[in-house]
Amino acid sequence: MNRSLRFYTIALVLAAIAMPPSHAWAARPKKTEATQAPKKQAKVKVKRQRSSSAETPAERDRRLLRECKGLPNAGACLGYASR
Repeated sequence: MNRSLRFYTIALVLAAIAMPPSHAWAARPKKTEATQAPKKQAKVKVKRQRSSSAETPAERDRRLLRECKGLPNAGACLGYASR
């Protein structure tokens, strides 16, 4: 038991020697607003709204089927001329 007490006492003394003095911690520069990185503002996601005059996908399909009858299967009529 006496040996373990000596061991812990020596360990505490060595730890105290290895620690910097308390005034060393006080001398460290403190972070200020100028030294900190600026905070990024949160990005706002904007959901696009379709114009009230724009056609819906269903209306576009019907229009292309109507307009592309008998036309070559190219450009905007690709896939609509053969229907």
